[in-house]
Amino acid sequence: MIIDGEGLVLGRLASSVSKRLLEGENIIVLNAEKIVISGTKDWAYQKYKQRIDRASISNPRRMGPKYPRRPDDIFRRTVRGMLPYKKPKGRDAFKALKVYVGVPQEFKDEETLQVPEAHPKNIIKSIELGRVSHLLGSKF
Repeated sequence: MIIDGEGLVLGRLASSVSKRLLEGENIIVLNAEKIVISGTKDWAYQKYKQRIDRASISNPRRMGPKYPRRPDDIFRRTVRGMLPYKKPKGRDAFKALKVYVGVPQEFKDEETLQVPEAHPKNIIKSIELGRVSHLLGSKF
């Protein structure tokens, strides 16, 4: 199953994808940099910046937990939080997820599935995941 993430809301898309992964489907998400986070730019940036800083400030000798900066890795981390990834069922489901920035050559002509529950509804302020990644210092 191939899903185009352009214009879809991060949390809603991640919950829909995680449910389908637990059912045993293989899912490919394209255009991860165009997934939308609802909220202001400052709020979204501070949320992810605080997570990244927490890893290095808490204990400089033991770096962790690692939080991603790239949009595809941020989406994978969001889905991982909705899966029981410490159990075999969750690990197998997480391995069935592939996320790409942009559209790779092999998926150009493929038909994408629509996820109606992930479309934005009454969202006034939002920012794309790619923009947040750039603010965090990612070069993708």
